[in-house]
Amino acid sequence: MIRQERVLFAAALLSIGLSASQASAEALFTTRNLTVETATKAAQAALEACREGGFQVGVAVVDRAGLPQVFLRDRFAGAHTVGMAIDKAWTAASFRIPTSELGRETQAGKPMSGIRDLPRVVAAGGGLPIESAGSTVGAIAVSGAPGGDADETCAQAGIDAIQFDIEL
Repeated sequence: MIRQERVLFAAALLSIGLSASQASAEALFTTRNLTVETATKAAQAALEACREGGFQVGVAVVDRAGLPQVFLRDRFAGAHTVGMAIDKAWTAASFRIPTSELGRETQAGKPMSGIRDLPRVVAAGGGLPIESAGSTVGAIAVSGAPGGDADETCAQAGIDAIQFDIEL
């Protein structure tokens, strides 16, 4: 009975001009994610940029779904940097925008201010989406530098370190 249904389905697709392989291709999609090696390279570059600035930080790199791939914490970075960096990275991956931009767009009185009430959302600078060929492939975030701008500068150094690798 199941085979008969498949034959009828294939015949129906052919009658409307689609092959079974076209229908299958339309039912699935492919995504691109960072390798753990690339994520580690980005995290190390961000950590080094912060060290050069005299900052002890935590750095998180997540995949496009916001799942952690790499976390580095410098020896004197505060305990809060762990959760904060991971949540900033999750936020940047989830919303596909820098967390500093999300912070501006969700201020009190703005139409999207309620987003700040969602669990794990961090509307403070330091989290950046990582993009390749127009798609978000992950995100990186830093926590522990003196302010979101400094966190974001270090995170950008992480992206800059892998930009060539992910554009090829």
